[in-house]
Amino acid sequence: MRFGEGIIGERSDAPGRRHNYFRMIQPMISPHLSTFAALVAAVLCGSCPATAFAFGFADVAQRAMQLAAAPFKNPPSNLANELRALDYDRYRDIRFRGDQAYWRNAGLPFELTFFHQGFYYDQPVKMNEVAANQVREIPFSPALFDYGKTALDAQKMQGLGFAGFRVHYPLNTPAYKDEVLVFLGASYFRAIGKGGRYGLSARGLALDTGVMSGEEFPRFVEFWIERPTPKARELVIYGLLDSRRATAAYRFVLKPAAETVMEVTSRLYLRENVAKLGIAPLTSMYFFGENQRSQKEDFRPEVHNSDGLSVLTDTHEWLWRPLVNPKRLLVTSFAMNNPTGFGLMQRDRDFESYEDLEARYELRPSAWVEPLGRWGAGRVELVQIPTPDETNDNIVAFWVPDNPPPPGQAFDFAYRLSWHSRSERRPESSWIAQTRRGHGYARKPDDSILFTIDFQGPIFDKLADGTGVESIVSADGNGKILEHNTYRNEASGGWRTAIRLRRVDDDKPVELRAHLRSGNRGLGESWNYILPAQ
Repeated sequence: MRFGEGIIGERSDAPGRRHNYFRMIQPMISPHLSTFAALVAAVLCGSCPATAFAFGFADVAQRAMQLAAAPFKNPPSNLANELRALDYDRYRDIRFRGDQAYWRNAGLPFELTFFHQGFYYDQPVKMNEVAANQVREIPFSPALFDYGKTALDAQKMQGLGFAGFRVHYPLNTPAYKDEVLVFLGASYFRAIGKGGRYGLSARGLALDTGVMSGEEFPRFVEFWIERPTPKARELVIYGLLDSRRATAAYRFVLKPAAETVMEVTSRLYLRENVAKLGIAPLTSMYFFGENQRSQKEDFRPEVHNSDGLSVLTDTHEWLWRPLVNPKRLLVTSFAMNNPTGFGLMQRDRDFESYEDLEARYELRPSAWVEPLGRWGAGRVELVQIPTPDETNDNIVAFWVPDNPPPPGQAFDFAYRLSWHSRSERRPESSWIAQTRRGHGYARKPDDSILFTIDFQGPIFDKLADGTGVESIVSADGNGKILEHNTYRNEASGGWRTAIRLRRVDDDKPVELRAHLRSGNRGLGESWNYILPAQ
C-alpha cells in the first residue's frame, strides 16, 4: 500500500544533521444532515465582513457542483524534466524572496508567500485575491524566487505556476511575521499556535484510506484569499478540491493565537461511490515511544509527532488510545452518534522525553476537531501503518459516517480545528499521563506482557485520605488478564495501574480497556489500547 506525499517538513542545514520531510496519509468526509444547511448558512453569515464581497462560498460551491457533473479531467503536468528530477534538498533550495511577500508593501497584518512547482508538486495551483468586490489572479513569476544552488535557468520557468502557499502573521512578536499556516501537496495543510513547531497535518478530504484496493488523493486546484483589513485578526481562505471521484468547496477562517483556530465549512459532491468516506482527517507520525521502544540503537527515548488519539463521545466519555507503530496495517475505530470531538495529541511535553534539539518534538502541535452541528451515526477511525523511520507519516484519524451521500448530492459539514502546543484537550478531572510496556513476570520474567498506566489530575487531590481507588480492566477474547493492581503514584500525586496479561494467539491483536473508579464514581479518562499482532 502506498500513501501519498504531503507537506515538505523541517530540515537542518547544519553538516551531518538529518534532513527530514514528512509524507502525509489520508482521512475522510461527513454525513449529510437535512437540517445542516441552515447551520452552514449561519456559520457563514455570522463571520461575514460588514461589506460583503461579490465572491464567496456559494461561488466555490457552484464550481464544485459543476465539476462533479462532468467527467474528471486529470490536468497534464507542465513540469520540465529538470524540475521533476529535483530531489528534496535541491527543491528546498528554491526559495520565495521574502521582500516579495504578498501584501507586505500594504502594511497588512497577514502576508502570503508561495511555493514553486517541482519535485513531487508537478501540477499548478491557481491563486486568487478577493478584494474591492472583485477577484484578481495572483500571477506566477520566476522573479519571485531565488533558485539558489539548483543551477536552474529562471528564464525557462515562465509559464509555470505555484504549488501552494504560506500565511505569515505576527504570532510570537509584533516585530516579525511568523509562518502560521501552509497549504502544500494534495489537500494537506498544517498550522501552529504560539511557540509551536510544525508537526502533524490536516487534509481537506481523503478517500479509501487503509483500504487494500488503494487510496485516492484529491487535491486543491484553486484558492481565493480575502484581502484582510489593516487591523484584521483572521484571514478567510476559499479552496476548490477535485479528484476522480469527488469535488468539494471549502471556506477556512484562520485565527492565529496561542491556540490557532481554523473554522472549516465544506460542501462535497461525489462523482462515484467510495468505499470509505471520512470527515476532518488528521495525519501524523509515530515511530517509537514509551510504550514501544526503538528496535535499533537511538539516543532519543521517543520519536513521534503525536502519542495518542483522544475522543470525546456524545455521552461525554473521554477515551484515550495510545499510538503504536505496528508490523502490519492496523485499523480500529470507536462507533458513536454525534461525536463531541476527537484529535491526535502530543501529550508528552517534556524535552527529556525526546532529547532532540533539531526536531523539538515536545513543541509539535496537537490538533482537535470539534464538530459544528450533528454529524449523526458513524465512527472515529484510526489507521496505523508500519514505518521504518520518522520520515513517513503513518497515523491517520478521521470520522466515517454510516450514511455517506449518493453521487451528485450536496453534502455539507463544518467543524472547528484547533492547533495547540501548550494546552491540551483532555478531561478536567484526570487523564492518562503515560503508558509503558515491558515483559511481565511472576517470580521471574516470562512470556506475559506488563503494562503500567499512570493517571494524574486534580481529582486525586480532592480524594479524602483512605478513599479507595480501583481499576476496572478488561480484554477481548485474544487476551487473558493474569493480574492487575492499582496503587498511589507518590512521585506524581496520581495513581498507577499495572496490568499483566498473555496473548491467546500471537498472530492477532488484543484490545484492552481500563479506567479508575472510586465507589460508583468514575475518575476521568478511559484507557483503550490495541496490542498489535506479533
